[in-house]
Amino acid sequence: MFKKRFLAMFTASVMMLALLAACGGKDSGTSGGSDKNAANGKDNVEISLWLTPQWKGVYDASEENADYDSFFKAAAEKFAEQYDKYNVKVNVQVIAGDQRDELLNVNLNGGTPPDIFFESVFAMGDFAHRGALVPLNDIIDEESRKDIAQSYWDNVTFGDNIYFYPFSHNPGTLAYNADMFKAAGLENMIGGENEIKTWTLSEYEQILETLKNNLPQDKYPGARPMALFGLNNQGDTWNLAYLRMFGNKFFDDEGNIVLDDANGVRAAEWLKKIYTGGYSNPGAESVSSNDANAMFQNQKLAISFTNAVLFNNAKADMESGKAPKFDIRLANIPSESGDPLSFTYVVGSNVFNTGDEKRTEAAKAFVKFYSTDPELVKASKNSIPVRSSVADELKDQYPLFAAYDANSKYLFNFTGNVPGYSQLRQILYPELQAIFIGEKEPAQAVKDYQTQGNAVIQKAKESSSVYK
Repeated sequence: MFKKRFLAMFTASVMMLALLAACGGKDSGTSGGSDKNAANGKDNVEISLWLTPQWKGVYDASEENADYDSFFKAAAEKFAEQYDKYNVKVNVQVIAGDQRDELLNVNLNGGTPPDIFFESVFAMGDFAHRGALVPLNDIIDEESRKDIAQSYWDNVTFGDNIYFYPFSHNPGTLAYNADMFKAAGLENMIGGENEIKTWTLSEYEQILETLKNNLPQDKYPGARPMALFGLNNQGDTWNLAYLRMFGNKFFDDEGNIVLDDANGVRAAEWLKKIYTGGYSNPGAESVSSNDANAMFQNQKLAISFTNAVLFNNAKADMESGKAPKFDIRLANIPSESGDPLSFTYVVGSNVFNTGDEKRTEAAKAFVKFYSTDPELVKASKNSIPVRSSVADELKDQYPLFAAYDANSKYLFNFTGNVPGYSQLRQILYPELQAIFIGEKEPAQAVKDYQTQGNAVIQKAKESSSVYK
């Protein structure tokens, strides 16, 4: 009894501290408000902006006193100078990623959400379904619609409304060891240093077969062709891509999973064939995406998964001597149709429904300002720009920007923006494990995943404001 009472008191204390941390302090993100006593005749409006750590500095971490809040503080200063409706003060607060959901829920329950949150749409989509966000359709101009590819807009649109203003993104692809390709006699399959190579599915299977048979084991002892993993929900997006390789669309127009068709079953059977045929690392059911990434960096795998951040980190590790140095390059996930499969994590801004009309108006104006300002949008170079104009302007300095921008037409929206997506992640990997260990035939695993997944989605739809 004492233990339960202690735990309850401890939990309450932690929640209260979290609430106070969010509400107090010099740069508290929840200290919004407005008054009508400004000396210049304009109302004072105070809004809050939260973000998880993204990049340091306004444009670059080498700037003096660069920190995670530098960009938004600079943008707020520039905004205040040109915005003529209100005197706007922006309080910027950096939130640890592992505290994001708890702090948001505490403040939402207390009626004190931040006005703006800058974050990955993947992490924040559920708040759109919960009715916590306001639509941003009215601040999206035609020029931005044209400059940002439709695939990014699809990622930020829930139902009929846009809830996030896209700023940058972190695209997922394959990474491969070109040195291992050369050692196996696959020079003709290697793309350029600044290219995202596209192989047909037939070529990809040829690559796997050649790597398995011709990779010199004296130079790469124990190395396997490609990574497969299914320990947990991390890295699930690449598995979702593999399940689309034969043309399955995964979600129908009503947001239901439709994996259980001939193409979905073929994809699951392909995964089993790759695994049981010895074309991947062993023990995929107990290997995490981090494990697979480590094996790739240690040259135990010739092909693995990556995104823009992981790719740059891998190259940095090689340069610093933390990891063996090799020729690392990018490739798309192949498909039977010949069109490659690509996906991305779009990062941008949303505006929470605070119930304060002036704060909402000012928050929307600020989001539009830094998401469209010709100079400020160049900060998206710290990830990958969503704007073609920025990618084109900076392509000489960052050659892969052009390749990522050209890839935008192949992007699929891996979440389908369906409610309950985080729960879907929890039921995917057990079915993959069942395939890998032979507990289920691929067709049964696909069928079970679809049944369970649609039950999750249906229940989530009942409370989703997007589906009402």
